[in-house]
Amino acid sequence: MTGTSSSIAQTAIDPPPGMVERRGRSLWLTHVFMVIGVLIVFFPIWLAFVASTVTQAEIVSPPMPLWPGEYFFENYKRALFSGVNVPVATMLFNSLVMAVGIAVGKIIISLLSAFAIVYFRFPGRNYFFWMIFITLMLPVEVRIVPTYEVVAGFGLLNSYSGLIFPLIASATATFLFRQFFLTIPDELAEAARVDGAKPMRFFVDIVLPMSRTNIAALFVILFIFGWNQYLWPLLITTEPDMNTIVMGIKQMFPSGDDTADWPVIMATSILAMIPPVLVVVSMQKLFIRGLVDSEK
Repeated sequence: MTGTSSSIAQTAIDPPPGMVERRGRSLWLTHVFMVIGVLIVFFPIWLAFVASTVTQAEIVSPPMPLWPGEYFFENYKRALFSGVNVPVATMLFNSLVMAVGIAVGKIIISLLSAFAIVYFRFPGRNYFFWMIFITLMLPVEVRIVPTYEVVAGFGLLNSYSGLIFPLIASATATFLFRQFFLTIPDELAEAARVDGAKPMRFFVDIVLPMSRTNIAALFVILFIFGWNQYLWPLLITTEPDMNTIVMGIKQMFPSGDDTADWPVIMATSILAMIPPVLVVVSMQKLFIRGLVDSEK
């Protein structure tokens, strides 16, 4: 009996050679397909980078070079401080202010509204929550005309306030925070009440630290959402100095028979990708934990 048990245990520890071979082959194939997929996605970005380091003549004369040229610093200097219509540095700053303002504003408003809906007992709180949730069916593109009239009436055209305030309400973030707050044990709120903590003290000392990974995950998503906005900035900004980077790339393409300055356009495209990439990379761990971890 002992010998039989030992053989079974040894079989469980050491799987048959064929199984190991099949598992190793499938793992190898998985890595090969993953590398191929990464290369397919990365290749256009590499071409854009190469195009930002060569001259206009090298780009328009096929075949296009596949390795960086000698004009990296010259092309990026022209893009940052001269641009085509507006210096790219100015447009990057405008986009950064807009993206950070939208992300922070959405998170603050959503945290407070979700906290009020979950922890305060008042008539019609579920009604107000569902009214907030219904706004998911009304994106900016649907309500853009009345929103523009309100912003214009307050004199917020060509301003950072006009770029940010109409976009800081978020039903999605409110819903996600509400669902997370519902998972916080009621004993914590009871203990805070027994200790004499006011609602905002409970919010700041307990709820916010527990929501750290959720906030980080939402910040990444909302930052990219704000950074990629095109229609709303295009509508409310008429001064070139208020252009965002997404608007600027579109406006760099000439109309008519004019020739596009491709090295500067490609350099601008590469510069436009850097801030979102930095945000994702710097907050990667918190972002993943906020999305997949059940224990926050």
